[in-house]
Amino acid sequence: MDDLFSSALFFPASDNSLLVQFGKSISVEAHTKVARLTNLVLANMPKGFLNVHPAYNSVLVSFDPSQIDLGSVERVIRNLAGNSLSSPREERVITIPTCYNSELGPDLADVARHCRLSEDEVVRTHATADYLVYFLGFTPGFPYMGGMPTKLATPRLGTPRRQVPAGSVAIGGSQTGIYSVDSPGGWRIIGQTPLRLFDASLDPPTLLRLGDRVRFKSISLAEFEKTRFREQTI
Repeated sequence: MDDLFSSALFFPASDNSLLVQFGKSISVEAHTKVARLTNLVLANMPKGFLNVHPAYNSVLVSFDPSQIDLGSVERVIRNLAGNSLSSPREERVITIPTCYNSELGPDLADVARHCRLSEDEVVRTHATADYLVYFLGFTPGFPYMGGMPTKLATPRLGTPRRQVPAGSVAIGGSQTGIYSVDSPGGWRIIGQTPLRLFDASLDPPTLLRLGDRVRFKSISLAEFEKTRFREQTI
């Protein structure tokens, strides 16, 4: 059997979707399998398949039950893995300029207090780590990233904000993410990037994609304003 499915479990998620799960923990190994399966299905899109939805350790495959049944979906997926020679996508490293300060990061001080660090230590620790984009979700282009140092882990807000500005860089538990559009949200905001993570007029519309490596670069408020102005006038 192909090593892709040596530990995979298949579950019917609904009458038109199948869940393929690679373990129960968040890991690079599980992510590699999720990415490979996602890319295989997207590259082939068998008849009756509608979409794939990757997550930390699973892939949800939606299909049209009038064209293909649940058992056939599993067989097709297994055949794809056994018969396809797939090469991994080129790994991209994306630098996200971020202004960390109290104006753009209203929760920076709270994160520092919770972690028993200075605000400068929070910024330095957050900006020197390497992150992996496990998948996009919540809103179009919102990256769920692993790799944040454990000493920065901070609980989400007790009551989510009704409006979080697009570009807000935030911490939620042991994860970090970037709000791609203006939306409600309960993660702790520690800064903001002037980059647009989602733009429906572009192809592709999202700045980041599954499997990207992300690094944050601390910038001043003046640099933030200058870059944001340039972004808005392109």
